[in-house]
Amino acid sequence: MVRQELASILESSHFSNSKRYPALLRYVVETTLNGHSDRIKERTLGVEVFHRSADYDTNSDTVVRYTAGEVRKRLALYYHELEGSSAVQIVLPIGSYIPEFYRTAMPSDEGVPSEAMLTGEMSVTVSPPIASVAAQAVSGNRIPLFFAAGFATLLLVLLGLSFWYRAPKRETALDRFWGPILSERDLPALISTGSVVFSPDRLSGTATADKNNEYPFVSMQMVAAIARLSGLIERRGAEYQVEAAAFSTVTEMRDRPIILVGGYNNPWTLRLLSPLRFSFSTPESTASILDREHPEVRWSRDKSIPYSSADDYAIFGRFRDATTDSPVVFVAGLGRNGTEAAAQFVTSPHYMQILEERVGRDFGNKNIEVILKVTVVEGKTGAPSIQAMYVW
Repeated sequence: MVRQELASILESSHFSNSKRYPALLRYVVETTLNGHSDRIKERTLGVEVFHRSADYDTNSDTVVRYTAGEVRKRLALYYHELEGSSAVQIVLPIGSYIPEFYRTAMPSDEGVPSEAMLTGEMSVTVSPPIASVAAQAVSGNRIPLFFAAGFATLLLVLLGLSFWYRAPKRETALDRFWGPILSERDLPALISTGSVVFSPDRLSGTATADKNNEYPFVSMQMVAAIARLSGLIERRGAEYQVEAAAFSTVTEMRDRPIILVGGYNNPWTLRLLSPLRFSFSTPESTASILDREHPEVRWSRDKSIPYSSADDYAIFGRFRDATTDSPVVFVAGLGRNGTEAAAQFVTSPHYMQILEERVGRDFGNKNIEVILKVTVVEGKTGAPSIQAMYVW
């Protein structure tokens, strides 16, 4: 019965779109059923479930604790939706990684629980329907008619809100673009952003910051891009953290959604995009976007025009990176205006609809690279337009 319940849980929407949560829950349940619950420790889970080294630091790498917390929350949501209809419940107690199994006791005709628990004591109380409560309250003139009418109105409002909340929302192109990224919520999404320091010798007036720079900064255009992206993630109920790319490590990026912000000011953008068809030229050469299949084609800013008025170019897209085994979204301009425009594009339902119409079927499951041209007027970012794209 426990294994059947486990299978139902893992098929639910709370677990089916993840790799970490099912892996942890399946391991602890099967290990307990096999009589080896004494082996369930944080370090053991880190090694056997999440493939960490035997001597990994559990204080700095909290993958087990974080995942267990999410499993507890998702189990609670799963059973809340079932409203006590499950015959068996699997619980991961707070402060422990050893699961507990309960047989749900439903009242028999005589009001006596029909079956014993698997472990512990647990009972289910079925509350009467709201309509029944209202009827009992109004019956016998226990409350004035005025309050009864108000109570009934409140119930109708609540039922209407419940219907609106439960009604399936129409999925948009924006949802389909971000779905593969934000559905993987084992760990918070990492917004890895480029940062700079002042450099009067450069056309842009800045140079890419590295680990040796104590006080790197970002431009207003980068701030706008980060704000758009983080706002979209929050509206979809996902978690995120922002970190300067110069301080991001492979370990931090592994097995989690990654959002790269910035082009030449972000070393991870240059590294992860280098195998793709569209990528950036080396920092030592003229800043430009290259086409691997057509080496003679490149996009670059006009150096004969002041930086604040030269049209910018950007790449944005989505793919799964082999180095980190993570889904990646990137918004990267040759300059800061291009990055801002790319972030505007990937957070706009209107622009995403245009892109989906050009990509065609199965938009949500394809890897995509898009090159944008961005008009710049007195340092302000104008509307982006698609110059080229590649889908695979």
